[in-house]
Amino acid sequence: MQHPTPAELGYHMPAEWSPHQATWLSWPHKHASWPGAFEHVEPVMVAAVAALAASESVWINVLDATHEAHVRRLLESGAVDLAQVVFHRFPTNDAWCRDHGAIFVTRAGEAPLAALDCGFNAWGGKYPPWDLDNEIPRQMAEALGIPRFEAGLILEGGSIDVNGEGTVLTTEDCLLNPNRNPAMDRPAIEQALRELLGIGQVLWLGEGIVGDDTDGHVDDITRFVGPATVLTAVEHDRSDPNHRPLQANLKRLQTMRLHDGRALEIIELPMPRPVFHEGERLPASYANFYIGNSVVLMPAFADPADDRAAGILADCFPGRRIVPLDCRKLVVGLGAFHCLTQQVPAVPATRA
Repeated sequence: MQHPTPAELGYHMPAEWSPHQATWLSWPHKHASWPGAFEHVEPVMVAAVAALAASESVWINVLDATHEAHVRRLLESGAVDLAQVVFHRFPTNDAWCRDHGAIFVTRAGEAPLAALDCGFNAWGGKYPPWDLDNEIPRQMAEALGIPRFEAGLILEGGSIDVNGEGTVLTTEDCLLNPNRNPAMDRPAIEQALRELLGIGQVLWLGEGIVGDDTDGHVDDITRFVGPATVLTAVEHDRSDPNHRPLQANLKRLQTMRLHDGRALEIIELPMPRPVFHEGERLPASYANFYIGNSVVLMPAFADPADDRAAGILADCFPGRRIVPLDCRKLVVGLGAFHCLTQQVPAVPATRA
């Protein structure tokens, strides 16, 4: 017998700016993901947790008791309010909780929070092993005592972005890549997204940015910041290899309409100058920000465009403090704050 889908049960994925009960992280530990740079990673993570903990709980996956004690000491030294931190001894292969963690959906009434357990294969089998990461959604759901839906497809959280009102943004570069779901075509993937996320509309962009090993995650290029408003990264230097794909995505956005016929309000977000590590170009992008309850964590790159990007984000989120943190070393791992976080939505209030 076929089970009801999350959408049929009234679940949907809220927008990231909706209230959170917590932000979930998997603490970095794999030195090979940050070759020659790992010592710079944990201090940035401490600063991120300190900013988030001012207005929401932070739940952190650690390897074991020894790793928990190590992270606890780091947070204490960074003056983090540990009353706001909960540790989970859920071992991971790597730190990218956005992609290996559960995706949370909500509904009014009974069982208001549920977890989507999407298969994870390390971005098309690029970085074995990934067995521990693939277990994380189940462990997250069990820790919260909430329903868990097995998605039946490979889907990383960084490959989708929702407006909370029925629309999801994604990219052909990633979701149509045969290294994820080779038996599924575009209509099948769209149907799966509708059933899982409780959305009615899928908007497709094309390619991602240079250096992105995820095959073009949308969270490095275009993000919803309101029900009908998107920030999209643009590169004005025609000689830069990111110029063409980002302009192509901009043109697509300009032709898109929401399900009610509205055009998108498009705000252009600059790109930083290229960032390299050991001769490799990294996927440095201001679009990989994370929206907390009272702050927005913004990747910064000691670049002249940092201030402009922070100002744009401040205009989009007037009730939140923009927290630029230097990510020149963090992005050696090929991701930044959005890749490292997963929001746990506050559950809808029930009527008395």
